[in-house]
Amino acid sequence: MEALIAAAIGLMTAGGIYLMLRRRTFPVIIGLSLLSYAVNLFLFVAGRLAPGLPPIISKTAAGYTDPLPQALVLTAIVISFGMTAVLVLMALGAYLTGGDARIDLDDGGAE
Repeated sequence: MEALIAAAIGLMTAGGIYLMLRRRTFPVIIGLSLLSYAVNLFLFVAGRLAPGLPPIISKTAAGYTDPLPQALVLTAIVISFGMTAVLVLMALGAYLTGGDARIDLDDGGAE
């Protein structure tokens, strides 16, 4: 199971980096989202969740689950949603201003 999750995280990371290197704004936004999903999955898996155990220490339970990775992932989801909204609005503004969705790396001839 660990190999499957590691492969999924690797594929999502590779796909996110590939999309971030495109010269259009929409694939860049999708690539950033995919990369943030990969990081969230990595953080969640790194917490070694134990099913059926409570998130706090109890005298009646055999053990407990660390709630910190779950809190980190929840916080990362909220932050990535907000940043995606900001990026979409910036891309929309650039498209409406410039009339094209390309990411132009040309310096305009300035020397």
